[in-house]
Amino acid sequence: MNPRCALSGLLFLLGAVMALAADAKDPRKKLVMLISEPEYETAETLPVFAAQFLEKDFRVVVVSSLAAPHENTFDKIEEIADADVLLVSTRRRTPPLAQMAVIRKHVAAGKPVVGLRTACHAFALAAKQTLPPGGAEWAEWDAQVIGGHYTGHHGHGPIVHITATTADDPILRGVTVPFDSNSWFYKVSPLRAGAKPLLIGEIPGQPIEPIAWTFKRADGGRTFFTSLGNPADFKNPSFQQLLRNGVRWAAGIAITK
Repeated sequence: MNPRCALSGLLFLLGAVMALAADAKDPRKKLVMLISEPEYETAETLPVFAAQFLEKDFRVVVVSSLAAPHENTFDKIEEIADADVLLVSTRRRTPPLAQMAVIRKHVAAGKPVVGLRTACHAFALAAKQTLPPGGAEWAEWDAQVIGGHYTGHHGHGPIVHITATTADDPILRGVTVPFDSNSWFYKVSPLRAGAKPLLIGEIPGQPIEPIAWTFKRADGGRTFFTSLGNPADFKNPSFQQLLRNGVRWAAGIAITK
């Protein structure tokens, strides 16, 4: 064997072992971000948010697919297997059955889930969509994992005025309310049994809707969800604090300002 090739191989192996050792010694919880949506640029905003607000407490891994419609296969899906928290920013994807099984296993184990905006219909087909060969749908994801009742959204334009339903929930600690958002206003009522609204929103002439809530799932796990999450929201300190707190709450980490 060429000595130079042997040395390169040894260095590669040593690097891999050192990386595994570093992961084993890392006391932070593992947060996997499952990102695949073409509308709200979360493939850019979420990693930046994580670097600013989450790296102290979490080792963050991004698992993604191409954002284009009909792209359903995720890279590095195996990263979810040992995740402490799964954050979902995905829209109407139907991954291969084996990949969906990895997601279902995380949920069935009662592990935490955080959902952002389109996560309420992450794995549900739209009315005119058909399931691709080998793909898997989870139509009950919204009811079973998110705790919502998504039926669509109001048109783009009206500013959503957001207020708190409670003053003492730790997830709202440090969140300045009221505040406004230009995210399209989601229709998510009524929430499922076990869901606790934290923020509500309103636009002129329409019923109020929950904007953020927690959900105690039937599998014993906890979910935090917010229908906010467009690029402008990520620049709002109120949203930044809300999402940081929601992730920490899901992970069972004490919330401080």
